[in-house]
Amino acid sequence: MESLEKQEGPAKSNFFQYAQVFFALLLFIFAIDLLTVGIGNINGGIALEILNATKNPFISLFIGLLVTALIQSSSTVTASVVAIVASGNLSLQQAVPIVLGANIGTTLTSTLVSLSYLMNKKEFRRALSAGISHDIFNILTVILLLPLEIYFGFLSNTASHIAGWFASDNSFDGPIVYNRMFTRTWTEWIVNQINQPVISMILSVVLVFLAIKVLSTAMYKSFIKNTFQDINKVIFQKTGLAFFYGLFFTAAVQSSTVTTSLVVPLVASKKVTLSRVFPFIIGANIGTTMTAVIASIYKPEAAIALALVHVLFNSLGALIFLPISGIRKIPVWIANFMGKISVKYRIVVFAYILLTFFIIPFLLIYFTKG
Repeated sequence: MESLEKQEGPAKSNFFQYAQVFFALLLFIFAIDLLTVGIGNINGGIALEILNATKNPFISLFIGLLVTALIQSSSTVTASVVAIVASGNLSLQQAVPIVLGANIGTTLTSTLVSLSYLMNKKEFRRALSAGISHDIFNILTVILLLPLEIYFGFLSNTASHIAGWFASDNSFDGPIVYNRMFTRTWTEWIVNQINQPVISMILSVVLVFLAIKVLSTAMYKSFIKNTFQDINKVIFQKTGLAFFYGLFFTAAVQSSTVTTSLVVPLVASKKVTLSRVFPFIIGANIGTTMTAVIASIYKPEAAIALALVHVLFNSLGALIFLPISGIRKIPVWIANFMGKISVKYRIVVFAYILLTFFIIPFLLIYFTKG
């Protein structure tokens, strides 16, 4: 009898976790559709301000970086930007730098996790190197690919071409898209009842954030927590294996900050070296794009293209840094160098965090807004 009760306990727990995943996914789809409808009804003046603010790609980049650093969820930012593009208030070209900025902003979490080792010099050096390697990888990828996008429209044009294979409708007329989401009747009713597009937009962003958090927690408990602990010795043995595990785990939990933060303690405790962890981090960068892909379902071609830009950007970053050992060592070397400097002068890491994620983005947005 006792053994039967013990078996029923985990079964009930698993059922509850799977139910959480299902309802969080429904909430996420609902919130994205609500955001699309709400922004589609924003008056022309506000829409014009949005368009003017994003004409400068560097402002867009730092808006994405700053907002993501503040709310610590690139998934929320990218999903919301997909919805804004779907509403017709933002062009694909204007949205691309925001997504690239969000990719940098999300790396703050793993760097902050490393600060918990501040009192132990050796562990802190290794932990910071692991945490900051995600920053370095994304910053270097943006430096390489953003100029190609600004001058040649490389990412947006390529993504638009690929999106054409998946979407037959390229037109947009108001807040209602060609392929209606199954939630559209309810979202339109809610927006009409609220009758304040800005309030609808704020509500939907909060719901997106909440849905991603619930989904991330449920997926982590259901599929990642025990599995990661059991196989972490196997994961990092080969470059390709580490990459695919990083991709899979992050796609499952919808958060690169969760999976990259998992490896910081492993590096700090010398269970694995940073060079072996780095492919896992690159894989995690691609896995996190799944959120934007889900958010683009039943959206116009431009929104699908933006989701593909996110996939394309992170995949190209992997192709640049992963295959060749010498190139792969560049971000690792920079991260190790930052770790050594920060152990000698602790103020360096705090200056780096404040300048990179908050002060420089804010100042550049402020001084270039004209």
